[in-house]
Amino acid sequence: MSIKLVSWNVNGIRAVSKKEEFWDWFDNTNADIINFQEVRSTQEQIPKKLSNIEGFHQSFNEAEKKGYSGVATYSKIKPLDVVKGLGVKELDSEGRVLRMEYSDFFLYNIYFPNSGMGAKRLDFKVDFCNTLLNQIVDLKNDGKNVIITGDYNIAHNPIDVYNPKNCEGKSGYLPEERRWLDELEKAGFVDTFRMFNEGENNFTWWSYRTRARERNAGWRLDYFYVNEEIKDNVKSAKILSDVFGSDHCPVTLELNF
Repeated sequence: MSIKLVSWNVNGIRAVSKKEEFWDWFDNTNADIINFQEVRSTQEQIPKKLSNIEGFHQSFNEAEKKGYSGVATYSKIKPLDVVKGLGVKELDSEGRVLRMEYSDFFLYNIYFPNSGMGAKRLDFKVDFCNTLLNQIVDLKNDGKNVIITGDYNIAHNPIDVYNPKNCEGKSGYLPEERRWLDELEKAGFVDTFRMFNEGENNFTWWSYRTRARERNAGWRLDYFYVNEEIKDNVKSAKILSDVFGSDHCPVTLELNF
């Protein structure tokens, strides 16, 4: 069985749903599971056109703060179980995690925290990331397959930013953040995009403020990671940089089970 997954930080689902290019993409994606981050909406505020789509099971996790954060998953495959958050009260008020259990794998749809200006939220982000890592390692050690997708708010290596020297010391490229992705890989998880493409200039986010997308002056912040035991099941992993509507673009993953 082949499964196609998509992940996209939409930077506001109400805003993006008003854009024609979003629907051109959505109506033609043919994905089995669609993961959105930075939904910035309560479930009740989801536009009607997106609130009850035939053929999709819909799951939402919203932040306590209105108009902030939030994730949503639309799945043609009915999940066996849906868990909101990481199970730690201090980390779960911002609606950043949906964990979906399927027969062949667990799927995490995550909007990772931003470490903030002056790294003021770095401790929170590190706690969040380490709590997640402990959880997925436990699942992996129990023989479960795990897919972790979303906006990680981390550019891992110099190749993942357009100007590495200029990015040093900036949120999303801090040593502590990048080391965490090292730890994720050491724990036996694989960056699926790099299985197929080791080239430069592959980005998933571009600043609106500097017309960065026109110049492809971006960062790669959005990923699909899988446990190494199923890396041979991966058929493809792509960045859809030609899809517009947000300051991020979608990323995809196809697997066989």
